[in-house]
Amino acid sequence: MEDNIEIVDLRSDTVTKPTPEMRAAMAAAEVGDDVLGEDPTINRLQQLAAEKMGKEAGLFVPSGTMGNLAAILAHCQRGDEAIMGNLGHTFLFEAGGAAALGGVHPNPLQNQPDGSLRLKDIEEAIRTSDSHFPVSRLIILENTHNRCGGVPLTVEYTWQVAKVARENGLRLHLDGARIFNAAAALKVSAGELAEPADSVTFCLSKGLCAPVGSVLCGSFEFIQRAHRMRKQLGGGMRQAGILAAAGIIALEQMVDRLVEDHRRARMLASGLARIPGLRLDTEVPSTNMVFSTLEIEEARSNMAAVIADRLFREYHIKVGVVGAHRFRMVTHYWIDDEAIERTIQAFSRVL
Repeated sequence: MEDNIEIVDLRSDTVTKPTPEMRAAMAAAEVGDDVLGEDPTINRLQQLAAEKMGKEAGLFVPSGTMGNLAAILAHCQRGDEAIMGNLGHTFLFEAGGAAALGGVHPNPLQNQPDGSLRLKDIEEAIRTSDSHFPVSRLIILENTHNRCGGVPLTVEYTWQVAKVARENGLRLHLDGARIFNAAAALKVSAGELAEPADSVTFCLSKGLCAPVGSVLCGSFEFIQRAHRMRKQLGGGMRQAGILAAAGIIALEQMVDRLVEDHRRARMLASGLARIPGLRLDTEVPSTNMVFSTLEIEEARSNMAAVIADRLFREYHIKVGVVGAHRFRMVTHYWIDDEAIERTIQAFSRVL
């Protein structure tokens, strides 16, 4: 592989690097001790994030996983139960933190193809007042939904789940890691999508291109509890305004351009759909994720990994492998039209 050929990295939007504007802002950031609430750049980011989400307050955390865990711990007591999707990030990819560190029992329900949980399933999962059962305390939704193809949950659906939660005395947390992608796809504001939820976490370090961090938003009282949880989890970062400065640029400059990532995902899907032996999970991607599955007679159990290795070695293309025969490709700021064409051509040659 020639070192001077640029790599096209479609494994995830987590591979994004900060923009020149972010690097300049980080170098010039005014900082203080955030554990003492004295970092002005973090304070500004938290206020800006809360305004974007339509919430009273925000809390800067190192990662979306910590944000989700801090939210669960702030909403629940040990022995409580959290209802969530069986394909959701909090259930599959957060190392069982809610159970291991918080003693919170997960109750996973089947995610529908559109990323939703059936309202009837949620209602039936809520426990009655019986000493044999854990206490149903929290419902968790994911928007956009990663493993269901990057699909967005609508404002109307989220309000329906919120209604079920409130009628039964539960809280609703929204894992909105890519909520700005959902907002762009649905042509609504992120605040409208977050409004039904009691709390929401979103990532700065995915499509918004910042190097580190997420923000957890909710009421003043909730964020006060979550701040204590962040401290317990080791999330106090002192002079982290250097990181928050990039997050401010992310919110001010990177949100409106997400539609370009979605356009390129559709462009990629259109090209891959013409290649024999490759089936798209969804012909027209909703946001910035393209899932495809191999349909070739000689497919081995690890065929996707074999093809991904060839794409990288021979064509400098990196793609995500999410199954024996399944790929995930995610467009982002550093993927341009030329990169999409290179990827389509490389797949065509390898298959």
